[in-house]
Amino acid sequence: MQSRLTTSGIWVRDGKVLIARRSAGGEIGSLWEFPGGKNRPGETLQQTLNREFTEELGVSVDVGREVFVHHFTNRGILYELHVFLVGSDQQALVHPGINSQLRWVRPDELSGYDLVPSDRACLDAVISALGTT
Repeated sequence: MQSRLTTSGIWVRDGKVLIARRSAGGEIGSLWEFPGGKNRPGETLQQTLNREFTEELGVSVDVGREVFVHHFTNRGILYELHVFLVGSDQQALVHPGINSQLRWVRPDELSGYDLVPSDRACLDAVISALGTT
């Protein structure tokens, strides 16, 4: 079975977490997610997250500690999702990139959003890591 490394970044600012709504279409179109993406050969997971935030949101991030690892299968591919806390000195996002919307939400509001299944699986660990259980 083919396998792929992927990442998500949990960016907290002023007590709120950044989530992005995927554009319509496809199996997970219009669902919300933590920004991130697929690892490229030769990249560290931290480099992947920084590249994805730069490409998708126009912002460079500092990658902090890993808070969750999740394995799941989609269309015959085994994914290994690594979730990290991230931060940035940049206050403004340049653009929503491939996403249709961006939103800053309180951690206790996250369960009310229709998150992609892989991010829903890490929700308890994310909330716990943020100290808001």
